[in-house]
Amino acid sequence: MTSEPADRPVVVVLGARNLGGAVLRHFVEQGWQGAAIARSEDTLEQVRASRALGVAADVTDPLQLRTALEHVRQVLGRLDALVNAAGVGIPKPGEQYGGGQIADADLDSWERWADAIGRQAFVFLSEGARALRASGRGALVQIGNGLALRPKMGEGLWAAGQQAARSLVHAAAEELRHDGVRVATVLVDALVDSPKLEALRANPPKIAAGAPRLPDHDALADMGAIAEAVHFAATRDPRGLVVEIVVTAASRPWVPR
Repeated sequence: MTSEPADRPVVVVLGARNLGGAVLRHFVEQGWQGAAIARSEDTLEQVRASRALGVAADVTDPLQLRTALEHVRQVLGRLDALVNAAGVGIPKPGEQYGGGQIADADLDSWERWADAIGRQAFVFLSEGARALRASGRGALVQIGNGLALRPKMGEGLWAAGQQAARSLVHAAAEELRHDGVRVATVLVDALVDSPKLEALRANPPKIAAGAPRLPDHDALADMGAIAEAVHFAATRDPRGLVVEIVVTAASRPWVPR
């Protein structure tokens, strides 16, 4: 991809296979220049096919992320919004998704769920803040899920990581608001209706408790609606402080915070 005029704002999405890809496409449709940082060559090929800049890097590594963001700045001329849509919690074969019950978990489970998610959110926010604070403008948007608001049995480790990320966002929003950098989280309190979910419907994962029951349509969150929420969080009027947006499926109760 060649350099673009620097008068159009630039969004950089971390992870762009499913939801991240929808977010990237939404911004591009709104006239933004787009870039994505990912490790998978398949994901990067999809990004480049959509005429966005694809950068190969491990977004959990501070130096690699810093280098990738600087590369985007050099190629596209600026940085305006950074969106973290990367998923880092990965179950072992036979393990319940989310880490399982506390009494049955071990430190390895904790590190792969709670620690991995909190660490990656910290890397995104700290490196992103430094990249944007230098220019005195921009937005950081962390995408999370409903476990940040509503921990569930068997998913306590996953919830701990999500709540750590939420806490970091709230602190960073206060710390950076006077530097011209807006920070927000978009929490998706539902499963996302995505190609990944369709693949799970076709081939349900084998876990210790058996195949999970996948939700009906009205219990799913639309990727387009989530992308709109991310766009609003990144472009809101600076006179209004919006730190958190919750996208809740129609069949789920609203959770007071």
